[in-house]
Amino acid sequence: MLRVPHETEPQTVIHTCWPAAADLWEEDLDPARAEFAAFLSAAGAPVTVYAATAEAEADARRRMAGKVRVIREPYGDVWARDTGPVFVTGEGGLTAVRMKFNGWGGKYELAGDQTLGARIAKEAGADLVHADFTCEGGALEFDGQGTLITTRQCVLNANRNRAFTEADFEARAEALFGVTRVIWLEEGLIGDHTDGHVDNIARFAAPGVVVCQAPSGPDDPNAKILIQIRRELERATDAQGRRLKVLTIPSPGFVEGHDGGPAAASHMNWIVGPKTVVMPGYNTLAKDAGRALQGAFPGRRVVARESNAILTGGGSFHCVTCNQPAV
Repeated sequence: MLRVPHETEPQTVIHTCWPAAADLWEEDLDPARAEFAAFLSAAGAPVTVYAATAEAEADARRRMAGKVRVIREPYGDVWARDTGPVFVTGEGGLTAVRMKFNGWGGKYELAGDQTLGARIAKEAGADLVHADFTCEGGALEFDGQGTLITTRQCVLNANRNRAFTEADFEARAEALFGVTRVIWLEEGLIGDHTDGHVDNIARFAAPGVVVCQAPSGPDDPNAKILIQIRRELERATDAQGRRLKVLTIPSPGFVEGHDGGPAAASHMNWIVGPKTVVMPGYNTLAKDAGRALQGAFPGRRVVARESNAILTGGGSFHCVTCNQPAV
C-alpha cells in the first residue's frame, strides 16, 4: 500500500540546501547560515546538506563541525521541500515522486532547481517517479493514513495547472501517494509568494490531530484567514472517517517584509526530529506558541529557533528541508 509516512514516524535523514547565492540573500546570507546551523543542530537528526559552491561547502562544514554530511550539488536556492521529491513508501520500498516545478508559478525560475530532486532521490536510493502536474511539497500535508490537506489557491492555480480540477488532483494524489481523502482549504497567508502553501497554515501533529494558528490580536494581518482555516478544519473528516481534533497556537502577528507589508511568517513551519520539534520564531510571541505547540507533541520537546533571516527568502525550516522516511 502506498503512503507518505507522517513526519513523526522514523526518518532516515533530512535533506537540505545550504544558503549559497549572495545575489539572492545579500546582507541576510550570513545570518541565514547561522539560523540554518542553529535549527539543524536542534533537530538532532541525521542531515545531508547540499552545497552549490565550494565556498558554501566550506561554510557548512565549518558551522556544522562534522554533524552533517555535505555534498556538492548545484541548485538555484535552498527550498528543498519544493524542489526536492515527496518520498512514498510501499511494497516496492522507497519511491521519490518528483512533481513538475516552475518556480512557484513562474516567479523564481533558477538553474539547478529542476535537477536537485533527482539527486536527492539518488542519494536516498529511491526509485524516481515523475508526476504529470506542477506542484510543490510545501503545498501538501500528509497524515500518514491516507489524508492530505492542501489549498485551492496553490494546487488549482492557473499559474501551475491550467484548467486543473479538484477531481484531477485527487485522482493523482491517490495514484501517487495513496491518498483517499483530500481536505481542501481555500487560501494561505498574505504575502506568501508560494500562493498559499499549507505548511504555513495547517499541519498534522498526528493522524486525526491537526494544528493551525489563532490570530495574535485584532491587528493580526491574517486574522480573517486564520479564523476561516480553523472553521474549515473543524468541519473536516479524515480518510478514517474521523472528525479532526483541531488545536491552535498563536500566530506571530505582523512581521514586516521587505516591502513594508506583512511577511508570510508562521509558527507552523516546524520540522520534526527524533526527540524534538523545532519551531521557527520571529518575535516574543514564539514563547507562547511554543508552549501551546508542546501540547500537540507530548513525546517530543518543542524548541524555538530564530528564523527572521531565512524568512527574507520566503520561507522557514520546513520549506528548506526534505525528510526521508525509514523503510
